[in-house]
Amino acid sequence: MSPRHLLWLALLPAVSSFAAETPELQRAAGTPQAVGAAHTLRQIPEACARLEGVFTGEAAQPYTFALVRTSEQCQPRARFVDYDKAQPSAAKGWKLNDVIRVPNASCPAQQAVVRVWRMPVTTKPELDGQGQSRIYLEDAKKQAAAGKIAQVPMFAAQMKVEGKACN
Repeated sequence: MSPRHLLWLALLPAVSSFAAETPELQRAAGTPQAVGAAHTLRQIPEACARLEGVFTGEAAQPYTFALVRTSEQCQPRARFVDYDKAQPSAAKGWKLNDVIRVPNASCPAQQAVVRVWRMPVTTKPELDGQGQSRIYLEDAKKQAAAGKIAQVPMFAAQMKVEGKACN
């Protein structure tokens, strides 16, 4: 076998595991973004947040992204958790929700790739006689004191820069 074939054989497990991760949402690559221009990657209304990114132009850290709260009045129905602490994977019940690709306008060979993971909640809220889910303050206080707080969906995001750096 040629060295090229051996390389492909060595990369096959990594490529096949990556291909197996099909996100719940399908999207094309985003609009190329200029260095220094902040842009919204994705809104997550249930977490009252949006992911915002920017190409820095620095070789050490060419792209940064942050979670930005959308409104102080918004009441989140989901939590955004740290990717490194959660270490989301399908084996842990997480679902790959979205893969966002943003090309660098000044360096077409480089792109930021943000993977958004979602941990769904399997419990269904109890509905009253009118078909509504209601939370009563005194009952919620008693449940919280007993450590029985209802689970909420969680989100986590990971960012990598792919491609060659430009000079």
